Amino acid sequence: MNVLKFKRSNLVINILIASVISLTINFSYLLSMIVAERESNDQRQRIEQEMTERPECKGIFHLSPDGYGYVIPAEKVVVEHPIRAFEVDSIFVSNRKVRWYNLQNGDEIVCTLFPPRGNSNPSLDVVRTQNGNEIPAPAIYDRPKRNQDTLVQMLFYFSLSFLLLMVMTMRIDSINRGKYLQRCAIVILLTIACYFLTPVVNWQTGRLVMISQNQTPSMIDWMGVLKCMVVLVVAILYGRIYLLLYQQQKILLENEHLRTENIQSRYNMLVGQINPHFFFNSLNSLSMLVRDKNDEKALEYIDQLSYTFRYILQNGQNTKSTLQEEMEFAKAYGELFKVRYADKLFFDIEIDEKYNSWTLPALTLQPLIGNAVKHNTITRKHPFHISIRTEGSTLVVSNHKAPKLEPEPSTGIGLKNLSSRWQLITGTDIEIIDTETEFAVRLPLQRPEN
Repeated sequence: MNVLKFKRSNLVINILIASVISLTINFSYLLSMIVAERESNDQRQRIEQEMTERPECKGIFHLSPDGYGYVIPAEKVVVEHPIRAFEVDSIFVSNRKVRWYNLQNGDEIVCTLFPPRGNSNPSLDVVRTQNGNEIPAPAIYDRPKRNQDTLVQMLFYFSLSFLLLMVMTMRIDSINRGKYLQRCAIVILLTIACYFLTPVVNWQTGRLVMISQNQTPSMIDWMGVLKCMVVLVVAILYGRIYLLLYQQQKILLENEHLRTENIQSRYNMLVGQINPHFFFNSLNSLSMLVRDKNDEKALEYIDQLSYTFRYILQNGQNTKSTLQEEMEFAKAYGELFKVRYADKLFFDIEIDEKYNSWTLPALTLQPLIGNAVKHNTITRKHPFHISIRTEGSTLVVSNHKAPKLEPEPSTGIGLKNLSSRWQLITGTDIEIIDTETEFAVRLPLQRPEN
């Protein structure tokens, strides 16, 4: 699913970039379309006004092999012009005017003239009639349609851009330095091959043809070369940037994966330290009951012990549990000690029910209860109370200190493990309050994810 999503995202990005490249390099065509549309009406009006001021002549059109032609009058004509009089024996017709009016060899035309410059021939201005057919307004040639020409150009460069981008970004996960250079060579060869398919306007016929079909002395169209080079450079640069971004993202994902595995390994190690410690203490308590021949209490103790071990086994691999689950475990775990300290050990529980679904690291209360019982004197004369309560969104476990006359050795593993696990799982720290009269641990609860 992730692979398909990545490929789909890559395809969309390549389409967008190819569209931008095509619009950018064909901006001149788009701009000329807008300008031509605004100026066409003014140009036609200007030409119609100038037609009445230009001298007129009638003759036969002759087309040369190079695309231009001449209008030869039936006889020499002397034209009286406001600037100077001149004699007309032939009228030059540019290849552009030939295409504008679709002139054919042998056409009989009536046209207006531009006065000659120096000793050159006058040139054709506007054709008024062609083979007796009146042309009311000059037909302005537009290659056959500028909007069609622009559309073809944009589609070609979009296709070229998209092709090169796909070559540079396809299966990016398998690219190394050598393969990147191979892809650069491939897109260069593709650009050279596609150059000969580039659409251009033939200057003689005005038709849109491929460069390979354009009948010119040179196969080099410098505007086409420039546009293809722009597409090639953008594709190569984008391919390099895309590769670097992919490699950076891959490294970040690998680092996150390693971090997750490291946290899980450290957590499993810490949980593993809890189980042997708890099991050792439980066996000592059970052996004491057996030695005292308290069969009933021993059986009850075994039942509670099996429940607590079942909870540890089921939740040892879970990083979090709800407060309600932890409190149920704490009550069962506390019963193990009540078997030993009948009417001498009490649990004062005040939990706001609205925090039952809030979470905390699994097996949080077990080391706190175990340490409280281990390091304090518990007698019938001085019963011991362990308080478990919520203060806002903070779980507080506290007890009044009643140190034993002969303190038991402490390794500090339980509290240290709890602090480490809390930091690993929640990213926050617990607060330990140790005074002369009270010991308390404040545990910030986490909001449920859903």
